[in-house]
Amino acid sequence: MELKVHTSALYHCSLERAFKTPLLCDVAKVHTGFGPMPRITHCTGDEHWGQVGASKKVYAAPSWTQPGGYVSMDSVLERIENKYWKFEVHDFQSWMLGFYKFTGEWKTTELQPNKILIDYTYTLHAQQPWLYPLQWLFARTFWKMYMKRVLRIVEHLASTQEPYRYP
Repeated sequence: MELKVHTSALYHCSLERAFKTPLLCDVAKVHTGFGPMPRITHCTGDEHWGQVGASKKVYAAPSWTQPGGYVSMDSVLERIENKYWKFEVHDFQSWMLGFYKFTGEWKTTELQPNKILIDYTYTLHAQQPWLYPLQWLFARTFWKMYMKRVLRIVEHLASTQEPYRYP
């Protein structure tokens, strides 16, 4: 079973900044903790991050939902320069409401110089149909709210020229 959640925003920065910032900046500055989502602290195994096929281990601070430490793996599935990212979050180290992976998509469309439309979509993949009502509620409320928060943080990092962590 798959649940898709979509949101969008307009960024006022260069196309390159709007495209690169969400995946190439320091993830700890994007995922700062929110509700049940723990604050991300760092990544390892990220020497080739940003390239198709690359993965990294993601670590989080302790929270009320997780003990902290290694929490998941991120992988880059597709990259079309200045247009589209497809990535996956998987290998969850704690129970995630029956979800076994999340697939994210980040699409940038230049409407005019320094006016970029961001289309941000997550597909939440689950295997336990009896949890569907709870998963649907989680996706449509919390996850959509969380995605909007990520959009605001990434917009701030892009517009303030936050240095990329990865080339």
